[in-house]
Amino acid sequence: MESGAAGTGSLNIRHLQVSYGKRQIIEHLSVSGLVPGQVTALLGPNGSGKSTLLKAIAGLVSASGTVDLDGHDLLRASFASRAEQVVYLPQSLPASVHLRVFESLLVARRASGSTSPADDMAEADQLLRRLGIDALAMRFLDELSGGQKQLVGLAQALIRKPRLLLLDEPLSALDLNFQFHVMEVIRQETLQRRMITLIVLHDINISLRHTDHVLMLKGGQLLADGPPAAVITSESLARVYGVRGRVERCSQGNAQVLIDGLVDAVA
Repeated sequence: MESGAAGTGSLNIRHLQVSYGKRQIIEHLSVSGLVPGQVTALLGPNGSGKSTLLKAIAGLVSASGTVDLDGHDLLRASFASRAEQVVYLPQSLPASVHLRVFESLLVARRASGSTSPADDMAEADQLLRRLGIDALAMRFLDELSGGQKQLVGLAQALIRKPRLLLLDEPLSALDLNFQFHVMEVIRQETLQRRMITLIVLHDINISLRHTDHVLMLKGGQLLADGPPAAVITSESLARVYGVRGRVERCSQGNAQVLIDGLVDAVA
Protein backbone atom coordinates (compact mmCIF):
# COMPACT_ATOMS: atom_id res chain seq x y z
CA MET A 1 0.00 0.00 0.00
CA GLU A 2 1.33 3.43 -0.86
CA SER A 3 0.12 6.84 0.20
CA GLY A 4 0.54 10.39 -0.99
CA ALA A 5 3.08 11.92 -3.32
CA ALA A 6 6.69 12.10 -2.27
CA GLY A 7 7.73 15.59 -1.27
CA THR A 8 11.10 17.32 -0.85
CA GLY A 9 13.06 15.55 1.87
CA SER A 10 10.46 12.80 2.19
CA LEU A 11 10.99 9.20 3.24
CA ASN A 12 9.84 6.56 0.76
CA ILE A 13 10.01 2.82 1.41
CA ARG A 14 9.62 0.44 -1.51
CA HIS A 15 9.24 -3.33 -1.41
CA LEU A 16 11.10 -3.71 1.87
CA GLN A 17 11.72 -7.29 2.94
CA VAL A 18 13.39 -8.55 6.11
CA SER A 19 13.97 -12.16 7.12
CA TYR A 20 15.53 -13.77 10.17
CA GLY A 21 16.90 -16.98 8.74
CA LYS A 22 14.03 -18.65 6.86
CA ARG A 23 11.38 -16.69 8.76
CA GLN A 24 10.13 -13.63 6.89
CA ILE A 25 9.34 -10.73 9.22
CA ILE A 26 8.48 -7.96 6.75
CA GLU A 27 7.08 -8.73 3.31
CA HIS A 28 7.08 -6.26 0.39
CA LEU A 29 6.27 -3.24 2.55
CA SER A 30 5.91 0.06 0.68
CA VAL A 31 5.11 3.53 2.04
CA SER A 32 5.62 6.85 0.29
CA GLY A 33 5.52 10.49 1.25
CA LEU A 34 6.47 10.49 4.94
CA VAL A 35 7.35 14.17 5.13
CA PRO A 36 9.48 16.40 7.40
CA GLY A 37 7.70 17.91 10.37
CA GLN A 38 5.39 14.96 10.98
CA VAL A 39 5.33 12.21 13.61
CA THR A 40 4.33 8.80 12.27
CA ALA A 41 3.18 6.11 14.70
CA LEU A 42 3.81 2.42 14.00
CA LEU A 43 0.91 0.42 15.43
CA GLY A 44 0.17 -3.29 15.51
CA PRO A 45 0.19 -6.35 17.76
CA ASN A 46 3.34 -7.91 19.16
CA GLY A 47 5.40 -9.57 16.45
CA SER A 48 3.93 -7.50 13.63
CA GLY A 49 7.32 -6.16 12.50
CA LYS A 50 7.28 -2.64 13.98
CA SER A 51 10.67 -2.80 15.70
CA THR A 52 12.17 -4.73 12.80
CA LEU A 53 11.05 -1.99 10.42
CA LEU A 54 12.91 0.63 12.45
CA LYS A 55 16.02 -1.56 12.65
CA ALA A 56 15.95 -2.13 8.89
CA ILE A 57 15.74 1.62 8.22
CA ALA A 58 18.57 2.20 10.68
CA GLY A 59 20.73 -0.42 8.94
CA LEU A 60 20.85 -2.73 11.95
CA VAL A 61 19.37 -5.77 10.19
CA SER A 62 19.84 -7.03 6.67
CA ALA A 63 17.04 -5.98 4.32
CA SER A 64 16.22 -5.79 0.63
CA GLY A 65 14.25 -3.15 -1.20
CA THR A 66 14.70 0.61 -1.03
CA VAL A 67 14.55 3.12 1.83
CA ASP A 68 14.84 6.47 0.09
CA LEU A 69 15.46 9.62 2.11
CA ASP A 70 15.41 12.62 -0.22
CA GLY A 71 16.94 10.67 -3.10
CA HIS A 72 19.47 8.66 -1.07
CA ASP A 73 18.94 4.95 -0.45
CA LEU A 74 19.70 4.35 3.22
CA LEU A 75 20.00 0.60 2.72
CA ARG A 76 23.02 1.16 0.48
CA ALA A 77 24.57 4.07 2.39
CA SER A 78 27.75 3.75 4.39
CA PHE A 79 27.49 3.57 8.17
CA ALA A 80 28.99 7.06 8.52
CA SER A 81 26.66 8.58 5.91
CA ARG A 82 23.58 7.02 7.49
CA ALA A 83 24.63 8.06 11.00
CA GLU A 84 24.75 11.70 9.87
CA GLN A 85 21.06 11.59 8.98
CA VAL A 86 19.43 8.84 11.05
CA VAL A 87 19.23 8.31 14.81
CA TYR A 88 17.70 5.15 16.26
CA LEU A 89 16.67 4.90 19.92
CA PRO A 90 16.07 1.26 20.90
CA GLN A 91 13.48 0.07 23.37
CA SER A 92 16.15 -1.60 25.51
CA LEU A 93 18.98 0.83 26.06
CA PRO A 94 22.57 -0.47 26.28
CA ALA A 95 24.28 -0.79 29.65
CA SER A 96 25.04 2.65 31.04
CA VAL A 97 28.60 3.87 31.38
CA HIS A 98 29.82 5.83 34.39
CA LEU A 99 29.27 9.21 32.75
CA ARG A 100 27.26 12.20 33.87
CA VAL A 101 24.04 12.93 32.02
CA PHE A 102 25.18 16.35 30.81
CA GLU A 103 28.48 14.91 29.58
CA SER A 104 26.66 12.15 27.70
CA LEU A 105 24.71 14.74 25.72
CA LEU A 106 27.90 16.58 24.79
CA VAL A 107 29.47 13.30 23.64
CA ALA A 108 26.40 12.55 21.51
CA ARG A 109 26.47 16.00 19.93
CA ARG A 110 30.21 15.90 19.18
CA ALA A 111 29.77 12.48 17.56
CA SER A 112 27.61 14.25 15.00
CA GLY A 113 30.33 16.69 14.00
CA SER A 114 29.75 19.68 16.25
CA THR A 115 32.24 22.55 16.08
CA SER A 116 30.91 24.84 18.82
CA PRO A 117 31.33 23.60 22.41
CA ALA A 118 29.52 26.66 23.80
CA ASP A 119 26.49 26.05 21.58
CA ASP A 120 26.53 22.36 22.50
CA MET A 121 26.42 23.14 26.20
CA ALA A 122 23.57 25.61 25.74
CA GLU A 123 21.56 23.13 23.66
CA ALA A 124 22.19 20.29 26.13
CA ASP A 125 20.91 22.46 28.95
CA GLN A 126 17.85 23.51 26.94
CA LEU A 127 16.96 19.92 25.99
CA LEU A 128 17.19 18.69 29.57
CA ARG A 129 14.91 21.53 30.66
CA ARG A 130 12.38 20.87 27.87
CA LEU A 131 12.21 17.20 28.85
CA GLY A 132 11.87 18.12 32.51
CA ILE A 133 15.03 16.31 33.59
CA ASP A 134 17.46 19.18 34.16
CA ALA A 135 17.78 18.04 37.77
CA LEU A 136 19.52 14.91 36.45
CA ALA A 137 22.28 16.82 34.64
CA MET A 138 25.03 15.95 37.13
CA ARG A 139 23.79 12.44 37.92
CA PHE A 140 25.66 9.45 36.55
CA LEU A 141 23.90 7.38 33.87
CA ASP A 142 24.42 4.13 35.75
CA GLU A 143 22.54 5.57 38.75
CA LEU A 144 19.33 6.33 36.86
CA SER A 145 16.02 4.46 36.80
CA GLY A 146 14.73 2.89 33.60
CA GLY A 147 12.39 5.79 32.91
CA GLN A 148 15.10 8.36 33.56
CA LYS A 149 17.42 6.54 31.17
CA GLN A 150 14.74 6.60 28.48
CA LEU A 151 14.40 10.37 28.84
CA VAL A 152 18.16 10.88 28.70
CA GLY A 153 18.33 8.59 25.66
CA LEU A 154 15.75 10.77 23.93
CA ALA A 155 17.77 13.89 24.77
CA GLN A 156 20.89 12.22 23.33
CA ALA A 157 18.98 11.41 20.14
CA LEU A 158 17.57 14.91 19.72
CA ILE A 159 20.85 16.71 20.31
CA ARG A 160 22.34 14.89 17.34
CA LYS A 161 19.89 16.79 15.10
CA PRO A 162 18.89 13.92 12.82
CA ARG A 163 16.80 14.25 9.68
CA LEU A 164 15.16 10.93 10.51
CA LEU A 165 14.41 9.98 14.13
CA LEU A 166 13.45 6.37 14.90
CA LEU A 167 11.99 5.72 18.36
CA ASP A 168 11.16 2.19 19.55
CA GLU A 169 8.62 2.42 22.40
CA PRO A 170 10.20 5.46 24.11
CA LEU A 171 7.27 5.69 26.57
CA SER A 172 7.39 2.13 27.92
CA ALA A 173 9.04 3.00 31.25
CA LEU A 174 7.43 6.42 31.76
CA ASP A 175 4.53 7.38 34.01
CA LEU A 176 1.42 9.11 32.63
CA ASN A 177 2.74 12.60 33.28
CA PHE A 178 5.96 12.04 31.37
CA GLN A 179 4.22 10.09 28.58
CA PHE A 180 2.07 13.13 27.79
CA HIS A 181 4.94 15.58 28.24
CA VAL A 182 7.41 13.60 26.12
CA MET A 183 4.97 13.17 23.24
CA GLU A 184 4.37 16.92 23.23
CA VAL A 185 8.14 17.53 23.11
CA ILE A 186 8.63 14.96 20.34
CA ARG A 187 5.91 16.55 18.24
CA GLN A 188 7.22 20.08 18.80
CA GLU A 189 10.85 19.12 18.09
CA THR A 190 9.81 17.21 14.97
CA LEU A 191 7.95 20.23 13.63
CA GLN A 192 10.56 22.83 14.57
CA ARG A 193 13.55 20.82 13.35
CA ARG A 194 11.71 19.55 10.23
CA MET A 195 12.56 15.98 11.11
CA ILE A 196 10.76 12.84 10.04
CA THR A 197 9.92 10.90 13.18
CA LEU A 198 8.80 7.27 13.29
CA ILE A 199 7.71 5.99 16.69
CA VAL A 200 6.55 2.54 17.82
CA LEU A 201 3.61 2.87 20.20
CA HIS A 202 1.23 0.47 21.93
CA ASP A 203 -1.15 3.10 23.29
CA ILE A 204 -3.61 3.77 20.47
CA ASN A 205 -5.08 6.80 22.25
CA ILE A 206 -1.66 8.44 22.36
CA SER A 207 -1.41 7.86 18.61
CA LEU A 208 -4.78 9.51 18.05
CA ARG A 209 -3.86 12.58 20.06
CA HIS A 210 -0.15 13.11 19.51
CA THR A 211 0.80 11.88 16.03
CA ASP A 212 0.20 13.10 12.48
CA HIS A 213 0.27 9.82 10.61
CA VAL A 214 -0.22 6.13 11.35
CA LEU A 215 1.13 2.94 9.80
CA MET A 216 -0.75 -0.12 11.03
CA LEU A 217 1.09 -3.43 10.63
CA LYS A 218 0.19 -7.07 11.12
CA GLY A 219 2.24 -10.11 10.21
CA GLY A 220 4.92 -7.98 8.58
CA GLN A 221 2.47 -6.36 6.17
CA LEU A 222 1.11 -2.83 6.04
CA LEU A 223 -2.67 -2.96 6.50
CA ALA A 224 -3.48 0.74 6.92
CA ASP A 225 -1.70 4.02 6.19
CA GLY A 226 -2.91 7.57 6.71
CA PRO A 227 -4.04 10.18 9.26
CA PRO A 228 -4.81 8.70 12.72
CA ALA A 229 -8.55 9.42 12.55
CA ALA A 230 -8.80 7.72 9.15
CA VAL A 231 -6.70 4.68 10.06
CA ILE A 232 -7.88 3.93 13.60
CA THR A 233 -11.43 2.67 13.15
CA SER A 234 -13.64 -0.10 14.48
CA GLU A 235 -12.87 -2.10 11.35
CA SER A 236 -9.08 -1.75 11.59
CA LEU A 237 -9.09 -2.53 15.32
CA ALA A 238 -10.97 -5.76 14.60
CA ARG A 239 -8.75 -6.71 11.67
CA VAL A 240 -5.39 -5.89 13.24
CA TYR A 241 -5.92 -6.46 16.97
CA GLY A 242 -8.92 -8.81 17.02
CA VAL A 243 -10.92 -6.57 19.33
CA ARG A 244 -14.36 -5.00 19.19
CA GLY A 245 -13.75 -1.30 19.68
CA ARG A 246 -15.22 2.14 19.14
CA VAL A 247 -13.69 5.53 18.44
CA GLU A 248 -15.67 8.22 20.26
CA ARG A 249 -15.21 11.86 21.20
CA CYS A 250 -14.77 12.85 24.83
CA SER A 251 -16.39 15.93 26.37
CA GLN A 252 -13.45 18.04 25.15
CA GLY A 253 -13.76 16.77 21.58
CA ASN A 254 -10.72 14.47 21.59
CA ALA A 255 -11.03 11.09 19.88
CA GLN A 256 -10.48 8.04 22.09
CA VAL A 257 -10.66 4.29 21.62
CA LEU A 258 -12.97 2.22 23.81
CA ILE A 259 -12.62 -1.57 23.75
CA ASP A 260 -15.79 -3.63 24.26
CA GLY A 261 -14.36 -7.12 23.92
CA LEU A 262 -12.73 -9.63 21.60
CA VAL A 263 -13.91 -10.29 18.07
CA ASP A 264 -14.14 -14.05 18.69
CA ALA A 265 -15.66 -13.76 22.15
CA VAL A 266 -19.24 -14.84 22.65
CA ALA A 267 -21.47 -11.84 23.37
